[in-house]
Amino acid sequence: MAFNDSERTDVRRFCGYPAFGAGTSGFQNWRFYQAYGLLEFRLNYLTAAEEAVARRYLGQLALLEAAIPAASDGLDVAEAGGFARNPNELRDRSRLLDGWRRRLCGFLGSPPGPDLGDGGVSFVV
Repeated sequence: MAFNDSERTDVRRFCGYPAFGAGTSGFQNWRFYQAYGLLEFRLNYLTAAEEAVARRYLGQLALLEAAIPAASDGLDVAEAGGFARNPNELRDRSRLLDGWRRRLCGFLGSPPGPDLGDGGVSFVV
């Protein structure tokens, strides 16, 4: 079963690539990024078993991403009773999320996109 639009969007986003847009028109689309084209190719030709693994990644990534905003709930309190807040919680959660994002890229055989900082994205001219 192929990915639906929402899943494809999440894969692109978690792999660090910009929004795909309405299609292959205009300047800013997959045709101008070799790595983005590779990701699109992989998404089109995964086996059912590979899609199942990618969906498990998407589920885990959604949980990790949702935990980051929740970490801001206790930012105004350093200690309360026996509880001491981890001052690096937000940074630690962000790093954990990015690590899992890179694992998804590795599984798909696609370099991380520009949002992950050191992606293998290059322009085709």
